[in-house]
Amino acid sequence: MIRRATVLFLAALLPLLAGAGRADAVGYRYWSFWEQDGTAWTYATQGPSLARPADGDVHGFRFSVSENSADAAQPRGTADFDTICAKTPAADGRKRVALVIDFGTPADAPSGETPPAGRTACARVPEDATTAEALASVAEPLRYDTNALLCAIAGYPEKGCGEQVSTEEKAPAPTEEKPEPDDSDGPSIGLLAGIAVVAFLGTAALWQARRRAS
Repeated sequence: MIRRATVLFLAALLPLLAGAGRADAVGYRYWSFWEQDGTAWTYATQGPSLARPADGDVHGFRFSVSENSADAAQPRGTADFDTICAKTPAADGRKRVALVIDFGTPADAPSGETPPAGRTACARVPEDATTAEALASVAEPLRYDTNALLCAIAGYPEKGCGEQVSTEEKAPAPTEEKPEPDDSDGPSIGLLAGIAVVAFLGTAALWQARRRAS
């Protein structure tokens, strides 16, 4: 009876012990695509190779680690069309598209790479041009994967494309200091589970000894 109970108890603890040592995924590292609506950014519902902006539109790109579109980081800055395209006059048969390119933070950068400073650009392109074509005219080289996913703008990052990132791989922000181990945080899940196993086996052994004595 004791042996069977011990086996069941340990089996119940296995998922807990396994989960304690597993690195949890925090999202994917990629370029997100945005459209400016007035003064607010809206996550684009189609890719830049399909979007066809009108003259006067503002589109943005942000490199970051995010789980999905709901928590994706928006392009930073408050530049609008009039500011970005102030020195680019209109021309017949062409349109102007204001672009905001945010290369993200060091915390979101792939290992060994440093994000360039963010930039804005006014692309003057043919009237039927897509956002991808407008971007290519001001921020080459661009890099795409075989599924037409935008992987790099102006050569950043040098490698990788939409890869999954774990908590162990995601570097802390440069202003953050990695905390030293602190006993005040309490024991880890794995330690608590180990203590529970030892306590259970000790109690079982004591109960078995008393049973034999009686």
